[in-house]
Amino acid sequence: MADTLKFAIVTCSDTRSIAEDTAGAALVELIGDAGWECTSHVVVKDERAEIAAAIVEACDTVGADIVLTCGGSGLSPRDVTPEATADVCERNVPGIAEAMRYHSLQITPYAMLSRAVCMQRGRHIVINLPGSEKAARENWEGIVGALGHAAKMMAGGGH
Repeated sequence: MADTLKFAIVTCSDTRSIAEDTAGAALVELIGDAGWECTSHVVVKDERAEIAAAIVEACDTVGADIVLTCGGSGLSPRDVTPEATADVCERNVPGIAEAMRYHSLQITPYAMLSRAVCMQRGRHIVINLPGSEKAARENWEGIVGALGHAAKMMAGGGH
């Protein structure tokens, strides 16, 4: 693993384009502020197969250490990001999703409605973040401190 973490953002939305993706843009900014690099940012429809394919692309072709999905993890019938994530990942990393919900519950009771997951695909980690800019920023704040260590562990660096 390089010293600089590489991120990919996959925004899941039927209504947004890259230009309208304020949550994804905020994450690009936050990644840069942490001294890391966002190597890819795409928007895909809320379709399970499209989301899964974008996650695979971000891991296997782009080579992102960490893939952040943005949106599609709520209770709407079109919210299928957690299922798409599970379709293409091998191992659950529940503590990261739990930390996001815990952090967000200090701000709003609606955080308990999140179905976000965090999973590993090989040496890559995939984290489901909310689609709203405010919530994405809040969730990032709750987990950013552990991401470098998580990537080091996945690369075989141990504790």
